[in-house]
Amino acid sequence: MSRVFRRIALVVRIAAAVMAIARIAQAARRRPPLTAAAARPGGEVDQRISVVVPARDEARRIGPLLDAIVGAPGVLEVLVLDDESTDDTAAIATAAGATVVPGTALPHGWAGKAWAIQQGVQRAKGDWVVTLDSDTRPSPDLPLALVERAEADGLQFVTVGGRFECPTPGAQWLHPAMLTTLVYRFGPAGRAGRVAPHRQLANGQCMAFPRQPFVHAEGMLPVAAEVVEDVALARHLAGRGWSVAMLDGPTLLTTRMYETLGETFTGWGRSLALPGVEPAWRQAVDLVVVLTAQALPLPRLLLRKGDALDVALLLVRLGTLGGTAQAYERPGAAYWLSPLADLPAVGALAAGAVRRRQTWRGRSYG
Repeated sequence: MSRVFRRIALVVRIAAAVMAIARIAQAARRRPPLTAAAARPGGEVDQRISVVVPARDEARRIGPLLDAIVGAPGVLEVLVLDDESTDDTAAIATAAGATVVPGTALPHGWAGKAWAIQQGVQRAKGDWVVTLDSDTRPSPDLPLALVERAEADGLQFVTVGGRFECPTPGAQWLHPAMLTTLVYRFGPAGRAGRVAPHRQLANGQCMAFPRQPFVHAEGMLPVAAEVVEDVALARHLAGRGWSVAMLDGPTLLTTRMYETLGETFTGWGRSLALPGVEPAWRQAVDLVVVLTAQALPLPRLLLRKGDALDVALLLVRLGTLGGTAQAYERPGAAYWLSPLADLPAVGALAAGAVRRRQTWRGRSYG
C-alpha cells in the first residue's frame, strides 16, 4: 500500500510541477510595462478622465493619493465616493480639491466597494473612468498613461499591478510569498496572448474602462454581491467579449496594503483564494499546485526527504524571486527569505478558501 501511495504522490507532484512551470513560463511573453505618456507640446492632452475613489473611513490614508491625482494630466475630475465614513475622509478630500459624493445606504445584495464604484461611475462625466483605492500612491502620470495605453492596445478593461510598500519585516517576509501563490495559479501579471475568461486576474486597486460602454453593460450590477469584485468584473466583461488585460506598472503605482505580518495574513488572506469567484474544485486544485510545487520542496530538502524534482522546483521558486522583486520597494533580506514563508502563505490561501463569511470595514458578507 505504501508503494502505491508513493506512486500516486509522485504523479500528483509531477502534475503540479508541470502546471506551475507552464504558468510561470508565461513570463517569457508579457506586455510591455506601463510607462508615463510622452509630453505634448504646450502640455495639451485629448483625454477627459474621471478618477473615482471609493472611500470608507480613509482619513488616515487618502491624502497622498489626492495630492498626486487632483489636477493631474488628462484628469477632468476626482470624485471621492464617501461610503458613509465616520471620520474626516470627506473634509480631507474637499480640502485636497476633490469632489466629494456622499454615498447612499448599501442596498440589499450589494457589497460595499462595488456599490461605491457604481455610484461614482453614475456621477462621472469623463470619457474614461479610472478607479483608485485610497491606499494607492500613484504617479500623477498614471491616469493618462493608462488610458492612452488602453486605447493604443485596443483594451476596454484594464487593471494595473503596481509596487508594494511593506513597512515592517514581517510584512516584507510574508507578502511576497502570498503574491507568488498568484503566479503559480495564474501566471505573471501582464502576460500576453489569449486568456480564458474564467482565468482572468485583475487588481481592483487601479482599474480603467470607457464610461459609456461600461454603463451600457450595467456597470457593477453583474458583480454587485462579490467581495472579490475586481476579478469577478474582469471575468464577466471578458465573457461578454471585452478586451481585458492586467498590466505591470511598478514605476507609476505604489500601494501600502498592510502594515504587519498579522494584517497581511488575515487581510489579504480574506481575498487571496478568490472566494465567490473561483469554484471550490478549482480552488482545491490550485491549492494542491501551490502546496506541492511552491511550498513543500524546500522543507522536504531541509528534512532530507527531497529528490531531484524538489531540487528543480526549488530552483524555479528561487527564480521567481528575481521576477517579483520589481513589485517591491527596496526588497531587503526579509524579501529574499520569503520562500521560508511559503507554508504560511498556503495556510492563508486555505483559510480564505474555507471561510464562509467575510468582514470588512464593519460589514459582513457571505
